[in-house]
Parts: sequence; structure tokens; C-alpha cells
Amino acid sequence: MFDSDYLPYAVAVIIALPFLVFAKQFVNSFIRLKKQEINFLATKSNSEIKLQALERMTLFLERLKPANLVMKFDKDLQPHEFVFLTEKNITEEFEYNSSQQLYISRSSWQDILTSKSNVLQLLHKTYEELNENSRLEDFKTIFLMSYVNSEDYISDTIENLRKELNKII
Repeated sequence: MFDSDYLPYAVAVIIALPFLVFAKQFVNSFIRLKKQEINFLATKSNSEIKLQALERMTLFLERLKPANLVMKFDKDLQPHEFVFLTEKNITEEFEYNSSQQLYISRSSWQDILTSKSNVLQLLHKTYEELNENSRLEDFKTIFLMSYVNSEDYISDTIENLRKELNKII
């Protein structure tokens, strides 16, 4: 009965079959774990990019605050020169950071655009309300007081960015 020429092959298959099944399960488990690791690393990397984008836009907004804007440039400038240089500076910094919109929410980006636009409007409105003999210090004082007496949209935008950050972390 066990005198067959195929008996050693049959025994080898019977012994090897469980090892092959276990090896297949091990390889599948290993592949699944590696995929999870890759997904985790991709998510972590994506979170870091979003974090950096939020940091950069927060820095932009801090620089956009009128209290920080009035500290820039020479004190001997005329108000129209200050307005021109400030608007140019805001526009250049905004353009430099505009790629960050890819990594933050649409609503946060819209808030940033609105804040930038409001500061530029306030800058021009303040300049238009001045008389021709006004000094730069007068302009800066009126500019700051106009911002202080209005809604603090920049701080609101920074707070929204902070909330978005809490969703990431």
C-alpha cells in the first residue's frame, strides 16, 4: 500500500503545504503593514506641510496688522510714499505666500484674502481722508485708530487658522 514511487513526493507535499500557507500569510501581513506604514508617513508629511502653510500665513497676517505696518520704512516719507511702499510690500509678501492656499481650507484662504483687502482699503481710505498738509505721523495715527475702532478681522482670521490647526493635530 505504501510501496508507491510517489510516496516520498506526497509526504513532502503534505509537510510543505502548511509551511507555504504560513509563508503566504506572513508575506500578506508584511505587505499590509508596509502599506499602513507608507500611508502613515504620507499623512504625517501632509500634516507637516499643512502646519508650515498655517505658520506662514499666520506670520503674513501678523505682518499685515497696522501696528506692525506703521513701524516700517523711514519716518521722513510722505504719506503717499508710505502708502505706496506699504501696499507694494503687502502685495509682494502675499504673492510670495500665495502657494500656501493649496494646503489650507478654502474658508481660511478666503479670510486671508478678505483681511488683506480690508487692510489695503483702510490704507487708501485713511490716505483719502487726510488733507494735503498732513504728516506721516498723522497718517499713521489715523490709520491705527481706524483699525482699532473697527472689527479685528486679522485676529479673527488668525483664530480661524488656529482652529484649523487643531483639526490637523
